[in-house]
Amino acid sequence: MTLDGKVAIVTGASRGIGRQIAIQLAKSGARVAVNYASSREQADEVVKTIEQFGGEAAAIQADVSKVNEVERLFSETLTRFGRIDILVNNAGIMENYAIADVTEDVFDRHFAINVKGTYFACQQAMKHMSPGGTILNFSTSVSGAMLPTYSVYAATKGAVEQLTRQLAKEFGPKDIVINCIAPGQVATELFLGGKSPELIDSFRKMNAFGRLGEPEDIANVVELLVSDKARWITGQTIRVNGGFI
Repeated sequence: MTLDGKVAIVTGASRGIGRQIAIQLAKSGARVAVNYASSREQADEVVKTIEQFGGEAAAIQADVSKVNEVERLFSETLTRFGRIDILVNNAGIMENYAIADVTEDVFDRHFAINVKGTYFACQQAMKHMSPGGTILNFSTSVSGAMLPTYSVYAATKGAVEQLTRQLAKEFGPKDIVINCIAPGQVATELFLGGKSPELIDSFRKMNAFGRLGEPEDIANVVELLVSDKARWITGQTIRVNGGFI
C-alpha cells in the first residue's frame, strides 16, 4: 500500500493512537497535518519523528470542539500542502462517571469534542477534500458492550457511528469514502488513566488474546482503510478489538 502524493489530517495526533497513525501514514508516503489542541511540544516531537525518516509533516493547533478552529485547521493544511485527501477524526475524550455523577459540563464537553468536532470536520471535508478522498471517524467497541460508567462516552460514539452511516451517500457522489473504526481497549494514556491495575487486568482478559491492544494495532487497520485497497467499503463501522466483542 502506498499513500504517495496524498495529504492527511490526523486530529488529536500529538500522542497515543493519533501519534502512531500520523507516523504510519507518513511512512506510507502521505504528508501529514499533525493536529493538537494544547500539547505543542508533543506535536512537534511527532513532526520531528516523521522528518527523521524523510517524511513531511506540520503541527497545526486547533481545538476541534470549536467550529472556527476546525475551519482554520483545514485552511492551514491547504495553505501548507495544497490539498486534502485523508481525514482521520481521532481526537476525543473519555471520562468515566456513574450517571448520578454526570454534570452538564461533563456531558457537553464530551459531545463537543467527540461528536461536534467530528461532524464539522466532515463538513469541512465536504467543502475541501479532493475527489477520491477518505474519511475515517473513531468510535469504540464499548458501544457494543454494556459497561457501567461509560454511558456518556458510549453515547457520543454511537452518534459518531450514525453520522458516518448517514453521510456515506452524501460523500459518495464526490467519490469520498467515509467509515468508522471502533477500537477495543488500547494501552494509551487515555485508556489507562485513573484505572487500577486490577481493572486493567480484567479488561485484558476480555478479548481473545489476553492482552491490551497497542496503538500500532489500530494504525495498521487505519492504513488499510484509507488506502485504495478499501475503496469499496463505506458507511461501515469496523471493530478492531482482538475479539473483545
